[in-house]
Order: sequence, then C-alpha cells, then structure tokens
Amino acid sequence: MSLPVPDMIDLCSDDECGESDVIKGSSKKPKNQGGSLDDSSHRFGTSLPPPPISRQFWKAGDYEGGQGQVHGAANQRKYEKNHLHVHPMFLHSNATSHKWVFGAIAELVDNAIDEIKNGATFVDINKIANPRGGGPALQIQDNGGGMDPEEMRRCLSFGFSKKMKCAIGRYGNGFKASTMRLGADVVVFSRHRNMRSSTQSVGLLSYTFLRSMGHEKIIIPMVDYEFNSSTESFGPIFHHGMEHFSSNLTMLLQWSPYSTEDEFLKQFDDIGDQGTKIVMYNLWFNDDGDMELDFDSDIEDIRISGDVKLFGEHSKPIFQQHIANVYNYSLRVYLSILYLRLPQFFNIKLRGRVVEQHNIADDLKFAEFILYRPQTGVKDQTAVITTIGFLKEAPDVNVHGFNIYYRNRLILPFWRVLRNTTNSSGRGIVGVLEANYIEPTHNKQDFERSSLFQKLEDRLKQMTIEYWHLHCELIGYQGKKSSALPSQEMHYSETGTKEELNTKRRGPVPLAGQEFARAYAADTWHIMEDQSYIRSKQQVQREKASLVMQQNKKLRLQISELEKNVEGFYLKVEQLQSELIEVQHECTRLLAESKAMDIID
Repeated sequence: MSLPVPDMIDLCSDDECGESDVIKGSSKKPKNQGGSLDDSSHRFGTSLPPPPISRQFWKAGDYEGGQGQVHGAANQRKYEKNHLHVHPMFLHSNATSHKWVFGAIAELVDNAIDEIKNGATFVDINKIANPRGGGPALQIQDNGGGMDPEEMRRCLSFGFSKKMKCAIGRYGNGFKASTMRLGADVVVFSRHRNMRSSTQSVGLLSYTFLRSMGHEKIIIPMVDYEFNSSTESFGPIFHHGMEHFSSNLTMLLQWSPYSTEDEFLKQFDDIGDQGTKIVMYNLWFNDDGDMELDFDSDIEDIRISGDVKLFGEHSKPIFQQHIANVYNYSLRVYLSILYLRLPQFFNIKLRGRVVEQHNIADDLKFAEFILYRPQTGVKDQTAVITTIGFLKEAPDVNVHGFNIYYRNRLILPFWRVLRNTTNSSGRGIVGVLEANYIEPTHNKQDFERSSLFQKLEDRLKQMTIEYWHLHCELIGYQGKKSSALPSQEMHYSETGTKEELNTKRRGPVPLAGQEFARAYAADTWHIMEDQSYIRSKQQVQREKASLVMQQNKKLRLQISELEKNVEGFYLKVEQLQSELIEVQHECTRLLAESKAMDIID
C-alpha cells in the first residue's frame, strides 16, 4: 500500500504523523515578509531574537537552534521517535563538499543534461532580481520532463538516487549540496505531464527559515497542483486537507521571494508544458564580504569575485589568459569544456547567450592517440584512448596536464601529473581522455583515490615523459641523445590485462634535428634510454582496427545466431500453418458430415 505524498516534507522520515502541527495555526499572512538573511523579525511565536546568520558561506555553519523558538524542548519531544533526525546544520556541512562555487553550478547543469532523454533542448542560467529587496538571485531552468509531486519530494529529500547507468548524477545528493552552496535558500518550480495528468509543484529548501525558526530537523514546505480539464486550469491538490495545504502555502509565501500565490503560479508561464525552474536567493558572500558570484564584470558571463583581478587583465602573461586558467573564474569558459559532446539540438545558455562548446583536443598539435587497457578485474575489456599533444601556443604557455572526463562530464581539468618538473620537461603537453571505469567523488571534482586511479596516474606520467622525450624538439627544446635506441613492438594478451614488450634491436636511431622529424613523419617506433615506449599513429590505427574486427566478429556471431533463430521461427510458422490447414480441412469435413446428418434426420 503506497503512502500519500505529503505537502510538508520531513527529511527525517516519510509521512510522519503530526508534521502538519509544525505550522499549525500559522496560516495568517505575516506583516513583514522577506525571507532574507538580514531580516529575521517575521517569525512565528518567537520570544527571543534568533542568533545572527552570517552572509559569509564558510561562517554560516555556526548554528544554535531552539532558543525560544516554536520548536522548543517541549514541542520537540512531540516529534522524537526511534529514527534518525537530520539537523539543519547538515545542509551547510553537506554543502561544504563544494569548495569551488562553479562545481555547484555544474551539478545543477548535470541534472538538465540528464533530462535530454526526456526531451530537454536547453538549460538556461541567468541572474534575476529577487522580487523582495531587489537583490540578485541565480536562476537555472530547463525544459526537460519536469517532476511530479513524488519526484519533487525525492529531489528535495536525501538518499534518493537516479539509479540510471546513463545518468551523470548517481548519489541523489547533488541538488541539496549544490543549491545550499550557492545560496541560503532555494525555491523549485516543476511541471510534469504524462498520459493521465499534468501536475505542477513548488518546494522550498530554506536554511534561513530553518535557522530563524530554530528547527532541530529539516522540513520543507511544498504545494502541488493538478490540471483540471473541465476548468482548463490548475487546481490545488489537498494531500492532507485544505488546512495543511494553506499552512504550507503560507510558509512558502513568507520565506520565498514571492508574496502571493498568483506570483508563484506566474513562474510557470515560461516553463511551458513541462520543465523545471530553480531560483537560488540570499546568495553567499566570500570572506572579504563580497558576493561570491560576480554578475557585473561581464554582462554575458558569471565570474568569481576576486579571481578576475588576479587573472582577467590583458596585461597578464599569455598563459594566464589561456583557457586552462580562465575556466577557474569564468563560468562561460568552464561550461564550454564541461562536456565532451552534446547533441546539436541542445544548448547551454548563459545570461541570454549560447555557450559555444570547446573541444580541448582541437587545441593540440602533433597529436597522437594512445591506447591504454587498465586492469579492471571485470570480464569486459576496458580500453581508454588518450589524445595527447602540444598546445598550439607551446612553448609560449606554461600549461600542461590531462583533462579527464567521466561519462562525458569533465572531472579533472588540466590535471598535472608531473608536479615537480625540471628543465621545462612536459611543458605545453596536454591530454584528453574519458575514464568511465573509475568512480568520481560526490562533488564530481575529483576521482576516488583507488588503486585503479593510481595506476592511471602512473601511466599518464609515463605517457607525458615519453611524449616529451620523443617530440620536444618539434617545439624548440633539445631532446636526449642516444647512440643505440632499439625499436619495440607492443603486444596485448588475450584479456588485455597485461602489456608485454617484445624487443627487437634494429640498430641505432638518431633523435636530433631533421633526422628526428623524418623518423616522426615516417611513423617509426623509438624507445628512449629508460626503455619506455610510445606507439606510432600507424600502430594505434592497427590496434583500433583490431578492436573493430573483434567487435565485428562478435556481431557476425550474433547475426548468425539470430538468423538461425529466424530460420527456426519460419519453420515453426510453416508447421503451424500446415497444422492449421489440416484443422480447417477436418472442420470442413465435420461440418459436411453434420449437414448430411441433418438432412437424413
């Protein structure tokens, strides 16, 4: 038996009895509304002033609840049961997983990307004015499938995972952590349509509300509406009665940026038939007292306050103007490299202008493709192809590192595997790869430091050193010289879990000047003094062709099996048709006999 969807969400437990009493008797509209961190005078039954709430994110976690608030000790005992309570402080501590504010925005963009399968064609990121007070708010909107009341409840609760292999999000925590990292409060509007009905829901996750009211556990007011075909309009859904709906609506109107129900409902006008709109307000300040997100330096971008002063001046060295550094403070640049590929019909819009997607591999010269087969311990063979080369600006830029993606999403941008380089070794070398076999951390800004990751790091270090030794002369650096450098061939075992080297000496190969360039152009193999190896383009093509041939062989076997099954199916059909004809003949004979008997009678 399924439980009804509650209007008031308590993250401690589902459908807890007595939840509506949290706001019972609070249906009167307060005189002073604002939902602001700086305006806390409009609380229900407050006998003592609340503790001050810092606007600086890293200082906002100091929480002292229950001081003369509605949820005093006597009232709180009413809800104490044998289950885990989630304290409002957890919202802040959970959000600290995002050290970088752009990482929080990326989480919300991921949710929109996951909605492509439900028809999403865009995600729009913009600054809007908070209707209350006129301060800036951050709005992120998509036209995906939206959320029905139950899905909205899961979105605003903890521990509900998407559980889809194709989805970027996995843990069910990204929305809460990211929105609370960007601002103290967030209101969500979502409209969903299916074959049976069309619904729209509004939910509020407010750190300001919870702290100002002194709540000891997280509750979220939420209201739902359903389309009425007879009136051709949306009407309220009373999951727990009209009074409960009215109480939730009152809370929403007091603590959100919208003071009337009409203003709430108007937010659905630009959503259309389906989609989701997220509005984050009371945005956080940095330790210097400035708003973390800078909306003023560039009207078509969102930047991080302070970093623009460090990197944004054109008088700075060219490497500081490179994308490898600019993405740190420019959201537009970061979004341009956030995904390896996007459908042509899907656009990321930032402040009214489409973000042009940028493929880092296109910035490389003398690029090579290196195949790496890690030991994953699974039956299916994992192959990772890394594109590696020099930046086109090399050696003028002091930029190097690998851009590692996971399921199309950038996790580590320009990650330096050679941290203590000397004599410019590795300068200007950049790589791009997609490592789907390693698990990212919850904030998607790093990978879990497993043995698989350590092996990948070691291989990328080796790859960088090999590439530098072989190709550094192409950008003006002096390479190492060796009088006897044997050539090698690479062989993989059947399982692809071990790389075996079969060395064949073919005499000295000079690596200097024009001779090196000719050798490079001829796709020859060279092994350096440290006996490391690197494959030529021709060998990589052979390896890729071998993989294709193996896949082709598997497909042919599958086709052969299918053809056999189809042949057997046709034989069965013919047999059934023959039996059917026999049955029809028998029926005809029996009918004829029956008629004959009737005539005789």
